[in-house]
Amino acid sequence: MVNVVDEQMVNQVAFSGKGDGDSDGRGTSDRPRAGYELPLLLFAGFRTLIDDVHAELARQGHPDARPAHGFALQAIGLDGATASDIARRLGISKQAAGKTVDRLVALDYAERVDDPADARRKLVRLTARGHDVLARSAAIFDRLRAEWATVLGEEQLRAIEDGLSAVVAPGAFRLDAAGWIGGMG
Repeated sequence: MVNVVDEQMVNQVAFSGKGDGDSDGRGTSDRPRAGYELPLLLFAGFRTLIDDVHAELARQGHPDARPAHGFALQAIGLDGATASDIARRLGISKQAAGKTVDRLVALDYAERVDDPADARRKLVRLTARGHDVLARSAAIFDRLRAEWATVLGEEQLRAIEDGLSAVVAPGAFRLDAAGWIGGMG
C-alpha cells in the first residue's frame, strides 16, 4: 500500500490488489503491517463485493439499484415498516428516510399502503420488484462468495469469516451504515 495524492489533490491509499502483492515487490506476507491497512482492506473488499453486485444487478434489469437502496429495502423488511421505523433502522432523519422511500417508490421497489393497524399511518412495503432485487442480490452474493472461495480456498475464506465474527462488536451488524458513515441521524 502506498499513500498518494492524485491530480485533484485527494489523498488516497493505493495498492495493487487482487493478489499481486505490494508495489515494492516484497509481497504481502513478510513485511510489517501498518494498522491503517486492515480497515482499508476490509472496506476495499466490501466495496469490491458491492460494486460487483450492482454491476450484475444492472445486467439483470436493475440498473438504478444503488447500495443505499439495499440497506433501505432491508430496513423495510418482509412485513413492511413506517417511514419513522425506516429512519430509525437506518440511523437517518425522517426527512432523509422519506426521500429514500420516494426514490424506492419511483423505482417500483416499494409502495406506500394504508397501515391495517392504524388508518392514520402509511406503511411502506416491498413490491414484487423489490423482492426480486433482494433475491437477485442474495444469489449474486452467493456466487461472489464462491468466487472468493475459489481464489482464497474455502478453508481460508471460512477462517476469515470466523475471525471477523470473533472480533466484531456485539450488535455491529446494523443497517445504519449510511447514517454512521455520513454522520447523519
